[in-house]
Amino acid sequence: MSLLDETLASIKPVDVSLEEAARARLDSLTKPRGSLGFLEDIAVRYCLATGTAKPRVGKKAIFTFAGDHGVVEEGVSAYPKEVTPQMVANMLAGGAAVNILGGHAGADVRVVDMGVDADLSKATGLLDRKVRRGTGNIAKGPAMTEAEATRALEAGIALARETAAGGATLLGAGDMGIANTTPSAALFAALLPCEPEEITGRGTGINDAALARKVKVVRRALEVNADLTDTPLGALAAVGGLEIAGIAGMALGAAASGVPMVVDGFISSAGALVACRMSEAVEGYLFFSHRSEEAGHAVFLERFGARPILDLGMRLGEGTGAALAMTVIEAAVKVYNEMATFDSADVSEKRE
Repeated sequence: MSLLDETLASIKPVDVSLEEAARARLDSLTKPRGSLGFLEDIAVRYCLATGTAKPRVGKKAIFTFAGDHGVVEEGVSAYPKEVTPQMVANMLAGGAAVNILGGHAGADVRVVDMGVDADLSKATGLLDRKVRRGTGNIAKGPAMTEAEATRALEAGIALARETAAGGATLLGAGDMGIANTTPSAALFAALLPCEPEEITGRGTGINDAALARKVKVVRRALEVNADLTDTPLGALAAVGGLEIAGIAGMALGAAASGVPMVVDGFISSAGALVACRMSEAVEGYLFFSHRSEEAGHAVFLERFGARPILDLGMRLGEGTGAALAMTVIEAAVKVYNEMATFDSADVSEKRE
């Protein structure tokens, strides 16, 4: 049995029977019931994902998956593809936003080369999981083969499992890849499903003409690869990306390990959607960190029924939203564990 098949077979739905005990604990704390709002829901969700009504937040790790995309040649990005390896180098040097915000959250930030179109073999600190140097142009054919997509998924699965085995109790996933909002939009259109016009946005800040071209490219990608997108794996291989596959694999591996994962923004949500289409039970292990300013992200969150933790107008990616959301998740768990109860503080409860 392959690692992918074994992982899919081992994913169990979260234990919803724990919710009653978790809610009772929250209701016993020195506050009006429900007065901490969504923070209380986050604490309960963390309990369910970790399988205990006595949760803890231990080690935290954010993985930034990097890859290049052949569709960049269609003029869908405001930046050239050379920026991908340049930003990988910046992350490895500690100079990117994800490094700063990950450090603020107390998370270990790791950069993974899934498919950067450059020789990064001498890069210090880089996790080399390269499947190939960039994907094919999805406007002309498939991004990769299903075998390559499976390798990328299994790389993400293995990283999640290894990190969970090392004591991590909260994972985060982000991305780096010029033009990757285009394959993400194509994946959303194929798997939600929805129309390209609904989900395709400006990415790194393209103008109106480039946006119109980008929508056409997404539609053409779906048409060209129409006979390959009938399954989640097929759609990922046909119109996805290597870093998106790595993120999807991490979501699968996290769920199989009983460890929650924080999804970053638009691109990471595409990976999360792939994982959830492969196994519905994965959803219970996911936190959606923020509502990206990328227009289509709101469409996804609404259609998928996911409530993001933050809404700060961000659209950077990298894992920046995941890092910030980790601080909120940890705060929710601390309130759950450390706040006094009415009994312990000798505080009178509400009169009925």
